[in-house]
Amino acid sequence: MKTIGFIGTGIMGSGMIRNLMKHGYTIYVYNRTKTKAMPLVEEGAVWCDTPAACASGKDAVITMVGYPKDVEAVYFGDGGIIANAADGAYLIDMTTTSPKLSERIYAAAAKRGIAALDAPVTGGDTGAKNGTLSILVGGDQSAYEACLPIFQAMGKTIVYEGPAGAGQHTKMVNQIMIAGTVSGMCEALTYAKKTGLDLQRVLDGVSQGAAGSAQVNSLAPRILKGDFDPGFYIKHFIKDMRIADEEGTARDLHLQVLEKVLSMYGELQEAGLDNLGTQALMKYYEK
Repeated sequence: MKTIGFIGTGIMGSGMIRNLMKHGYTIYVYNRTKTKAMPLVEEGAVWCDTPAACASGKDAVITMVGYPKDVEAVYFGDGGIIANAADGAYLIDMTTTSPKLSERIYAAAAKRGIAALDAPVTGGDTGAKNGTLSILVGGDQSAYEACLPIFQAMGKTIVYEGPAGAGQHTKMVNQIMIAGTVSGMCEALTYAKKTGLDLQRVLDGVSQGAAGSAQVNSLAPRILKGDFDPGFYIKHFIKDMRIADEEGTARDLHLQVLEKVLSMYGELQEAGLDNLGTQALMKYYEK
């Protein structure tokens, strides 16, 4: 596979596209806001005016957009990916979205004889930039194996999770874990601050021990600097947590920690802070 259509050139998509180009793939890009794609075009990507043009004639099509409604919009309909993808193409949705939607895409693509994979990622903007993402893949194993070189250009840990939707369900597991970790970190830093501790010394003391994690290592230093710029937007994390909560509820699960953290982030969203990064949960505790 040599040619890839890539739809979605945001914080995550841009880093992923650059790594694909470094590995020799010819990348065709589409983004709802064209100006956001122009730096990539200047670096060698080819602009397409529509999702249909981005999908047509490519060996693979990757999507990395914002919400389930955006995924649905670019895949379905006469101007969508499924109707316009080449015979034998591979469709890879790397957006975190509803497992049910991933199953729908898989079924619709299969009717055309096209393979579709759900392959959400974790690792944030740093992982996208450095090509060290973890990629969680659902769909047919044969399609996963065919697309593995593409995944390896963008990620370090690539795991086949099972049939269509399994990648998204695994990402929900990841997001539930993160919800507890980030809230626990912010709560702990609030405690440290109230007890008069030096926060940097606290991090030096605990971050490499049992309390250490990728989230702590990435987000706690940003909190200490007052840096709340998004590596991952609050609004997108809220979307993910809602999906996880809906999937849990459908299985008679009461995910109490997830629901509490979702409520906390919801208050930040109501205050107009949902374009900040997830580390801005610290602002909830500073009220």
